[in-house]
Amino acid sequence: MLGRSGLSRTGSFRPENLGQNALHMIGNLCFTIFVVGVLVFTIIAATYEPEDPLFHPSTKITTFLTSTSNATFQSDNTVVRTGEDFMAANQTAFATFINVTDVVQIKEAISDETTSSGCVGDSKGQLDCKDPEVFHLMMKVAIEHFKDIHFYRFGKPAPGPEENTCDMAWRFRPKEGKTAAFYKDYRRFVINRSENCTLSVVSIGDYHSGVNARKKKRKNQKPGFEKTSGRQEQGGVSLPVVGETVNDSLPVVESENAFRHGKYLIYVGGGDRCKSMNHYLWSFLCALGEAQYLNRTLVMDLTLCLSSIYTSSNQDEEGKDFRFYFDFEHLKEAASVLDQEQFWQDWNKWQRKDRLSLNLVEDFRVTPMKLSEVKDSLIMRKFGSAEPDNYWYRVCEGETESVVQRPWHLVWKSRRLMEIVSAIASRLNWDYDSVHIVRGEKARNRDLWPNLAQDTSPGALISTLQDKIEDGRNVYIATNEPDTSFFEPLKDKYSTHFLDDYKDLWDENSEWYSETTKLNNGVPVEFDGYMRVSVDTEVFLRGKKQIETFNDLTNDCKDGVNTCNTAAS
Repeated sequence: MLGRSGLSRTGSFRPENLGQNALHMIGNLCFTIFVVGVLVFTIIAATYEPEDPLFHPSTKITTFLTSTSNATFQSDNTVVRTGEDFMAANQTAFATFINVTDVVQIKEAISDETTSSGCVGDSKGQLDCKDPEVFHLMMKVAIEHFKDIHFYRFGKPAPGPEENTCDMAWRFRPKEGKTAAFYKDYRRFVINRSENCTLSVVSIGDYHSGVNARKKKRKNQKPGFEKTSGRQEQGGVSLPVVGETVNDSLPVVESENAFRHGKYLIYVGGGDRCKSMNHYLWSFLCALGEAQYLNRTLVMDLTLCLSSIYTSSNQDEEGKDFRFYFDFEHLKEAASVLDQEQFWQDWNKWQRKDRLSLNLVEDFRVTPMKLSEVKDSLIMRKFGSAEPDNYWYRVCEGETESVVQRPWHLVWKSRRLMEIVSAIASRLNWDYDSVHIVRGEKARNRDLWPNLAQDTSPGALISTLQDKIEDGRNVYIATNEPDTSFFEPLKDKYSTHFLDDYKDLWDENSEWYSETTKLNNGVPVEFDGYMRVSVDTEVFLRGKKQIETFNDLTNDCKDGVNTCNTAAS
């Protein structure tokens, strides 16, 4: 008895119970694994932070930007993505648009409080554009006429040049809009008043024809009509309004006292100049992000060097203005920035008198975290001549990447360029399909793109598009093919449109031309290659159907043979 093991006394370990015990043990083990898995998943979900909007770690982007390889991957020089591209279009924010029934209801609500148009047998008298009956008629007709857009605000009508004309502005958005933005239009209405004083709209002018209604609404001015408070924000972030008057004048420091108490950051030198716009923006946003992290004003150089990949001369071109390509009004309102030319004038004027100090940093490896306690008025990061260590974006790599975030929401595309986009889409009544056709160098390189030339030929396009786009549709073709007559056969099935069909929007008689010339101290500004690809791309993206070259027209890979899988990673 004494020689028996103690285990033999335990009934649960009898031979007849071993199978049951094994099942219990396996069940407990599985449950434990499940609980641990749920715990790990919860921790990951709670601590996860989305990647930077370029969707790649900085090391991968750095490799791309500095690569000199002759591999099949070719740098894409298309338009850069900016803050508004990363703002999801919150459909709830755009749901409160104005319907015809809203106009009818507001008209009925005030009908007892106002008289009619004051016609009283004089149908030939001066038309009063401020008359509520005229206003309601114009709103109702506009909503019924422009079926592919939603209206969010109507401005009060203004008298036109003729007795029977009124100008009216409105804020709108295409019904199938994919971008988080509003647009503004203003048109001229010709209104007829019959013998019995009945009002009717005879015609509505072209895009931006109602110039008397263009004036920007003053802060204390009551709006004409809007369904809600007309918020221009989505989730606390302001939204672009294309079509408003642009005020991109340079900010100035109000006084010597304000300048003395300011804290500033400036980047000097480096190898970023004359690189692609992607490279420029990646570096600029690093500097802007550091300035925000340090709670300092960024002193920025508003002059750019446009890379030869965008110029007609095929040479790098200095003297370009940041405001030609980006929305400086939004930037200066949302962040603290100064033009470096104005800054140095103030610095030279007050630096000695006010004993303003400078902290020079010549090593990009000095992190923003190490500079957070610096008390000097100005921190100057000076970059050398050895690439790639003299690229500004190197400051935001390594441990800094998780601390300093690039403020994408601060940089939007130029509203002057977006105004051209809006004008083209409006001339097509926001009712068109779009096709992006890549040809040029890639079509000639049959080693990397063996099928592209044939797949984008007119015959192949007609065959491919017949199942994708209905006959007779307006089709906007965004392409790098210089000879658009190449696509002439497509006109038998579609109404085709190209960027150069709208040259009047940037020629010497255009609003864009006069405003950019004024911005450039009286020197005319070329509508350069980057501007062209920017507008071309944005018009394409506003098509109801969007047909891409490498997704829909050919089986070739965008970056050359055997790169389809790697391009998606």
